[in-house]
Amino acid sequence: MKKRFRFLFLFAAVVSVGGCAGSGDSGTWGWYVISPSTAQGMTNIQFLLGGLKDTIVLSIVSIALAMVLGFLIALPGIATNRTAQAINVAYVELVRAVPLLVLILWVYYGLPQVAGMSISIFLASVLALGISDSAFQAEIFRAGIQSIQRGQIEAADALGLKYSQKMRLIILPQAIKVILPPLGNQFVYMLKMSSLASVIGMQELTRRANELVVTEYRPLEIYTFLILEYLVLILIVSAGVRWLERKMHTEER
Repeated sequence: MKKRFRFLFLFAAVVSVGGCAGSGDSGTWGWYVISPSTAQGMTNIQFLLGGLKDTIVLSIVSIALAMVLGFLIALPGIATNRTAQAINVAYVELVRAVPLLVLILWVYYGLPQVAGMSISIFLASVLALGISDSAFQAEIFRAGIQSIQRGQIEAADALGLKYSQKMRLIILPQAIKVILPPLGNQFVYMLKMSSLASVIGMQELTRRANELVVTEYRPLEIYTFLILEYLVLILIVSAGVRWLERKMHTEER
């Protein structure tokens, strides 16, 4: 982790030096467009960073929806009924087969015609991201629940616990330790995939970078800054997930 942050600091230093050196249009580089040493650069940086809130909120709401849908879809997958298992398999395979970008476009442009209702950019993005990721979440939950020893489930049955009580008190508290690492990976995945919502006008990080490129004509510098934004954001989330994992293991001991 320390090496990664050193790389980020070095990268930021290079950008800053480039911004100071390329303060005019005469050179090949135009780092001045994102240099904090100029008024124009600071304005552009603030504009780009303004997309952080939308990216984070969109990712959190979408992953929450995906977790709820994924858990509900996972339940038929662990049932003994073949019809229920078939429903699980059909949903997972169908949703995973649809490219996320295509799903975003369909939800935003097609769903209003099918449902006869208007839909906001944010809601369309959340629905598309949540539905797409729910198929992966369903497999994560299914694998986590099935990793619990059969004896634990039989003991819960012997105590006369209802299905909901068995899940809440016995199975899920143990399964979460198995589920947490892949859930963290999926949140990182969601942060990156949220950039696709820019195609329908969602004002997140990528959309703002695209708009700034149109006005500044400096794609290399602006998209480099965009990469740095995602790097910092994802490294912070990854560090938080690892900290939570360590805390859970410590409490278990």
